[in-house]
Amino acid sequence: MNAYSEEQIKKITASLIENHGECDLINKECAKPLPNRDAIIEVIRELRKVIFPGYFDNNQCSSGLSEFHVGELLSRIFRILSTQIEIAFNYRNEEGLSKEQIKEKSEKITTGLFQKLPYIQQMLYKDVQAFYDGDPAAKSKEEIIFSYPGLVAIYVYRISHVLYCANVPFIPRIMSEYAHSRTGIDINSGAVIGEYFFIDHGTGIVIGETTIIGSGVKIYQGVTLGGLSTRGGQALKGVKRHPTIKDNVTIYSGASILGGDTVIGEEAVIGGNCFITESVPAKTTVILKNPDLVFKGRK
Repeated sequence: MNAYSEEQIKKITASLIENHGECDLINKECAKPLPNRDAIIEVIRELRKVIFPGYFDNNQCSSGLSEFHVGELLSRIFRILSTQIEIAFNYRNEEGLSKEQIKEKSEKITTGLFQKLPYIQQMLYKDVQAFYDGDPAAKSKEEIIFSYPGLVAIYVYRISHVLYCANVPFIPRIMSEYAHSRTGIDINSGAVIGEYFFIDHGTGIVIGETTIIGSGVKIYQGVTLGGLSTRGGQALKGVKRHPTIKDNVTIYSGASILGGDTVIGEEAVIGGNCFITESVPAKTTVILKNPDLVFKGRK
């Protein structure tokens, strides 16, 4: 490196260090690490082996050994997850708890999630059934579990939602963004989603934090369940900003349904590319009138 480059590096370094002192976004407390993203992704992948046994684990066990294997797997996942939750609460200790209290709280939250795993598993089995019933291209339920991105997104959501409801910092968002990067489907962990939920194709779907979705809902690619405006920023925190979708609604590709007061009634059908900011009555079909198509022959 020549003298000129070294001088420039010194100036740039000094400017960066100056920014460090002025910016509240810098993690200045090395004693308070942030959660480990890789460890959280490992939790997601390992729990999938428990929820869908035999699909993502090559361990060919007898039924007796399988129970032992699942128990060992759960014990390891518990240690990883409770440690990451503890790290998250230590970093953002808004209640001023002692380290012992944070550890106890983290283990209690992890225990709560584990106690819900049988229920989450049942919900996901119903989701698989919804995929199979709703997609004539599905050759089998095994194919859905192995390869459908929509099911991956729903699986991660159902795990992360429990942690969101327990007010765990960072980790629900890390989980949902992992699913987003994997599938192109963005489901905020705060959304409330009923059983028998079907996402077809899925790419480009956005489901906002305060969305409420009933049972038996079917959503196609490119759908946005969003807020009317985010100009209010943090002032809108805690306000219902996203729509409510009642039972057995179908929303076709490219539709945008916006606003916290917007309610789509039971068994309504929302056509492709519709832009909706007001409520729709039950058993109503909403379609966007097609523009005139002009066909010109070529000589």
